[in-house]
Amino acid sequence: MRIKVPVVPASFFGMVIGLAGLGTVWRWAHQVWGLPAVVGEAIIWLSIAVWVGLTILYIAKWSVACDDASAEVADPVQCCFVGLIGVATMLVAGGIQPYSPALAVILFTAGAAFAFGFAVWRTGGLWRGEREHAATTAVLYLPSVAGSFVTAITAAALGYADWGQVIFGGGLFSWLAIESVPLGRMLTGPELAAALRPTLGIQLAPAPVGAVAYLSVTQGPPDVFAHALIGYGVLQLLILLRLLPWIGPGGFTPSYWAFTFGITALATAPLKLLARGDSGAIADLAGILFGAANLAVAAVMIGTVLLAMRGKLFAKTVTFRLLAHGSPAG
Repeated sequence: MRIKVPVVPASFFGMVIGLAGLGTVWRWAHQVWGLPAVVGEAIIWLSIAVWVGLTILYIAKWSVACDDASAEVADPVQCCFVGLIGVATMLVAGGIQPYSPALAVILFTAGAAFAFGFAVWRTGGLWRGEREHAATTAVLYLPSVAGSFVTAITAAALGYADWGQVIFGGGLFSWLAIESVPLGRMLTGPELAAALRPTLGIQLAPAPVGAVAYLSVTQGPPDVFAHALIGYGVLQLLILLRLLPWIGPGGFTPSYWAFTFGITALATAPLKLLARGDSGAIADLAGILFGAANLAVAAVMIGTVLLAMRGKLFAKTVTFRLLAHGSPAG
């Protein structure tokens, strides 16, 4: 029997991150505003289902399309998305924690080990130099910045806020060190290739995800640092909105999930501050950003479903033959 197996890019794990992020937004909206809890839990479980499916397909990719998997790891841009596997796994751990704390710890440990190991390996490779200027994009944030911030967030949620504070430092200073590199390339280098422009959505993420991480590993009343991180995130969002006509002239692609990590974190951070008694500007922003996050993720979800219905979600499939007794023949 022959079956077609989709060759899943590591970047598809951004779908898990966007869905898990939106589910977290709704969990906080339930706590702060009393919105229905069932909405957030349903989105969380959808993210878990997507994570299970993508994990199975990605593991299968190393068996049925090993050359594609190896090429992805070696690619100067696509390689950084591999770090999302660990990030997505940790977010799933946070989502499942209320239902099974023990399983959450196992998933968190696996995800954190993967994210940390990949960040060290990939960053060590980047430090060697010889990187083409045209390959410098916001994906550089993914291995060390995204991995560290999400590790800090999930560690705190599981009761390890002290470790979260240590790991938060790794994400914060990695972000500050890397920030000028993609910005400098965009300001002084040639125009980004059309296929790479949606990766600019990642530029939105560091400040708001950092804000969520900071609020996760600290206690006490709202402070100016959390406000400042949200403010920088709002500025990035406005710049990206101004650039949307330039980013997407070729129509929708799954790459637009890159925007969902930042926009859901940007909606979560104000809600966490409201839970601490914040008001004023943050209260005004909270509702706007909550609506923006829901609209953004819904739009990207609809676009993804439409691609899947037209058979265009996966750029490549591999025909896989099973022998009569059930063992794979390739």
